Amino acid sequence: MKVLYFAWLKTKTGVGEEELSPPAGVATVAQLLDWLEARSPGHGEALADRHAIRIAVNQEYARPGDPVKAGDEIALFPPVTGG
Repeated sequence: MKVLYFAWLKTKTGVGEEELSPPAGVATVAQLLDWLEARSPGHGEALADRHAIRIAVNQEYARPGDPVKAGDEIALFPPVTGG
């Protein structure tokens, strides 16, 4: 699974992308975020406010209950605003 971090999420985690193999119990977006949050203090800080994060699974917007699996590309980014 490839996890991509954008904007301040990249700054707080200290990485732009990671290749990860979450444990078997991680089957949804919410479970993945919980697991990622525990990876480091930076991940914890970046993922503390879930309302400030948007998630895409394989380039499609995703909700907390949506499934994730090995081989997926997960992108985490702040809400996009226009002007």
